[in-house]
Amino acid sequence: MINRDLIRRKIVQLTYAYYQNSNHNMDNAEKELMFSLSKSYDLYNYMLQLIVAITQEARKRYDVEAARAKREGEQEPSSRFAMNQFAVQLEENKMLLDWIDVKNSSWDEDIEMVRKLYTAITSSDLYADYISGAIDEELKDLSDYDRDREVWRRIYKKFIMNNDDIDAFLEEKSLYWNDDKDIVDTFVLKTIKRFDPAKKAKQELLPEYKDAEDREFASKLFRATILNGEAYQRYMSDASRNWDFSRLAYMDVVIMQIAIAELINFPGIPATVTINEYVDLAKAYSTPRSGSYVNGMLDNITRFLIQRGIITKELPDRKQKNKAQAENNANKE
Repeated sequence: MINRDLIRRKIVQLTYAYYQNSNHNMDNAEKELMFSLSKSYDLYNYMLQLIVAITQEARKRYDVEAARAKREGEQEPSSRFAMNQFAVQLEENKMLLDWIDVKNSSWDEDIEMVRKLYTAITSSDLYADYISGAIDEELKDLSDYDRDREVWRRIYKKFIMNNDDIDAFLEEKSLYWNDDKDIVDTFVLKTIKRFDPAKKAKQELLPEYKDAEDREFASKLFRATILNGEAYQRYMSDASRNWDFSRLAYMDVVIMQIAIAELINFPGIPATVTINEYVDLAKAYSTPRSGSYVNGMLDNITRFLIQRGIITKELPDRKQKNKAQAENNANKE
């Protein structure tokens, strides 16, 4: 689950924090990075557990309403949401239950957030169409299980993604979660789509790391960034003599330092990929104009490193690059 986008993001945060902290202990900083990444995986499981918590709240409400209906001789309410087949399978998932047991995780102390989401969901047209069966016509090509799974995918996108209340709540729960949810949400949606009823409780969730290589990428990139920081900053200065460094925010310098570490220490990653990744990070974490500054400077720095024989990578000539960027921006618009 922890991919290189998330790793780069965490390294930007932890490198900036490292230089702001007077206690420059590399081993402790690396432990903090790995802990921060593990907290992202906890958030992934916690958001899956939220689906279960909402389902359990629905079941409690259904039991109360069904008992009242039976007592008063009225028609029983629909149990479709309370017994949603995907959510029930997730509730029984062995990997999730193991994580819950190890972390002693529960939404019980935050039941008001669960109830608030339950109320929002059950007040929606999506829920009404699901309970009435109107959605079945739209999803007629899907099996009953696949419809249940698709309904939860839509619920998650509509009520849990881009939810300011949940974002604020999670930030209070853990400082490590204040910037992770957008990435984690994409992995939760990916997990929902992967669920197969035939696998029952043994359905695999996403692993913490895809492979050992990604974990090594995190450690190696962070250590190279810090341990070779002075050399990388000299490369910045030597390669960009025509640039006014006073125009740069300190975060821009940090981001470029990490980019140089990646350019030098990971020969298998194309230079254009590295530049684009860190330009996006500059846009996200620094000033409104940082993206264009960092883009221009990283282009200069990369060409400088190639000319000096420090890296053996390729970059398109500037005319080709500018044309490609213009086309890319036009496509985004």
